[in-house]
Amino acid sequence: MTNLALITGASRGLGAAMAEYLALRGWHVVAVARTTGGLEELDDRVRSHKLPGAGELTLAPMDVTNDDAMRHLCLSIHQRWGGLNLWVHTAIHAAPLTPATSLDVKDWDKSIAINIRATGQLIPMVEPLLRAAKGTALFLDDPRAGQKFFGAYGACKAAQMALARSWAAESARIGPRVLIATPAPMPTATRARFFPGEDRSLLASPRDEAERLLDLI
Repeated sequence: MTNLALITGASRGLGAAMAEYLALRGWHVVAVARTTGGLEELDDRVRSHKLPGAGELTLAPMDVTNDDAMRHLCLSIHQRWGGLNLWVHTAIHAAPLTPATSLDVKDWDKSIAINIRATGQLIPMVEPLLRAAKGTALFLDDPRAGQKFFGAYGACKAAQMALARSWAAESARIGPRVLIATPAPMPTATRARFFPGEDRSLLASPRDEAERLLDLI
């Protein structure tokens, strides 16, 4: 039976690298992202390898904050496959760095919607699918809480990890397995917004980090 993975935030960066890594190793990957072009580029990269035994991608261009769309997707996964072996949640909104006294309301609301609310809504949607297949959920930490100018991102990321850690504690005996890992710094678009001008050649590649983190599972 083919392993099935759901990756939310799969159009670029680490999410895309993980989707590509899994697909090339025989997994069927349901790749979710708002950016249709990014998903299509991911699909093109996987197809270009043409490796025997490679898996497949199901592209799902949708917004993780759309409860109805995500609920329908989870129902479709249940009806087609019955369960889910892996959920990797990489969807994130990286609000621009700004003093806490100058938070932009639109960016603040978007950060809460994507980084906190969507996570809290997705956990109960995905949990039955993971439980059915004795699967694993993987969340990715980026501890910035309390650092200057990281008010919006740091607070929302900390809240997201608090949700994940509570779920991990609650499911420790009964499943599913919930893991939290901290990736090495990578030359992603998110990091470029935070650290413009840094020497990106010194950063870990998303492909290498995808392999390292997925080896934990």
